[in-house]
Amino acid sequence: VWNQVVLPMESKVAVLPDVRSARDQAITLLQRSALPDGHAQRRAGQGREFEALKDYQPGMGRRMIDWKRSARHGRLLAREFRIEENNNIVLAIDSGRLMCEPVDGLPKVDRAVAAALLSAFIALKGGDMVSLFSFDARPRVASGAVRGSTSFAMIQKRAVEIDYSNEETNFTLALTTLAARLDRRSLVIIFTDFVDPISAELMLRTVGRLTERHLVLFMMMRDVELE
Repeated sequence: VWNQVVLPMESKVAVLPDVRSARDQAITLLQRSALPDGHAQRRAGQGREFEALKDYQPGMGRRMIDWKRSARHGRLLAREFRIEENNNIVLAIDSGRLMCEPVDGLPKVDRAVAAALLSAFIALKGGDMVSLFSFDARPRVASGAVRGSTSFAMIQKRAVEIDYSNEETNFTLALTTLAARLDRRSLVIIFTDFVDPISAELMLRTVGRLTERHLVLFMMMRDVELE
């Protein structure tokens, strides 16, 4: 026997996104890059901040060679750079009509939120600043930039405000508004989907202006049922 009862409540109950999977994945990734004592490892790589000089090894790019210091020391020395910290990262989620379509039984926007929370958790742990932005026909959620792992709860609460929409996404309005909000160079990660060539063209025009100052990364979901 099944029965449904509606009870009035005097207070609101926030339904937060399930972040257990994202947090577990993030912790696994962080543990892989941690030192034996548990501290975070300095991230050497293809960044832009100079880290140190080291002996040139076969396979290194010629542009890494510091010719002046190599001549002074009598051997080839290469510049090692580290990945920058204290970056400003914007997680921009499209919640328009196309993002409400399911992929493997779950709406694309829900998968985008989960991926954004995973990115936020790792970025905050790594010392970067993170903000959340969502949009459909108009901008919706726009959080301020936060820092530190304790700020993840705030990002999670703002993610609750991202809702499904039946409206077409207005990329021009959304990305123009976002660009006006950013007062420093940022990495903008856009979680979206598009099939309309006209919308794609308008979006790319706007993105072209955004990339004049910022780095832009598109995240789109693969639908295995269409392959």
